[in-house]
Amino acid sequence: MTVQIENEFLIATIAEDGAELISLKSKKNNIEYIWQGDPTFWGRHAPVLFPVVGRLKDDRYTYDNKTYPMSQHGFARDSLFEVIEHGAELVSLSLRSSKKTKEVYPFDFELILSYTLEADNLVVNYQVENTGNADMYFSIGGHPAFNVPLEQGLTFDDYYLSFSPKKSRTQIPLVGPFADFEHKTLGQTNTSLDIRRELFKDDAIIFETKGANTFTIESDEGPHSISLSYTDMPYVGIWSPYPQEAPFVCIEPWCGIADEINATGKLVDKKGINKLPASDVFKTQYTLTAK
Repeated sequence: MTVQIENEFLIATIAEDGAELISLKSKKNNIEYIWQGDPTFWGRHAPVLFPVVGRLKDDRYTYDNKTYPMSQHGFARDSLFEVIEHGAELVSLSLRSSKKTKEVYPFDFELILSYTLEADNLVVNYQVENTGNADMYFSIGGHPAFNVPLEQGLTFDDYYLSFSPKKSRTQIPLVGPFADFEHKTLGQTNTSLDIRRELFKDDAIIFETKGANTFTIESDEGPHSISLSYTDMPYVGIWSPYPQEAPFVCIEPWCGIADEINATGKLVDKKGINKLPASDVFKTQYTLTAK
């Protein structure tokens, strides 16, 4: 099932499966900003990544001397959420730990996704509560995919990425699906970056980010754009399938990252992992601005 929220500018549709944003449409010009999940290229729209981001070595980890299986990006994206609040411009959905989740993740938690429309913005809030009696370790992130081109008559190559602030950011290469921090470089995000297929020949482009950041997909050939903004999420991935000519690009804000090449497999040692004390709450958010 799905739920909708709308204001005078936008209509957003969210699936209860995965609490996934599956549509963000302009009421003014009828533009659909979110990739519609054609399985020929990629069957998802904007999955929620929890309790891991990216791949784990051997698709497993150890915690408290026990080994657990965990698929790429975790289980939240394939879990059924419960709608706990639904108004005209706001919807909140909850996922709680269960016997099933504890087979792969031994922590008590509640994960709440909230979507709020504010003019031409959609604010996506993540809230993780540790409902257990011990420290909890997790990662969380977004994976929204945006249609490129956004309008008829333009092509994929007509678009570019712009960055705010315009400054160089540390770029983390991938070796296969794993992060290679030993060979990180300085990415040229002080200028705009033309969107080309070859950008993604080594999978996602990953940057370290600090403070406030905005990433925009736009074109000089048309007036419409989509921006993703956030504060204090330490990584961002930018991805489109390669070599397929998929008509979308993902901008993925992360509090966490794929395992390093030399990862120990211990969850408490994992790069980018978040430690949440018992009964504490973690919150973060990002904003989509549709023009």
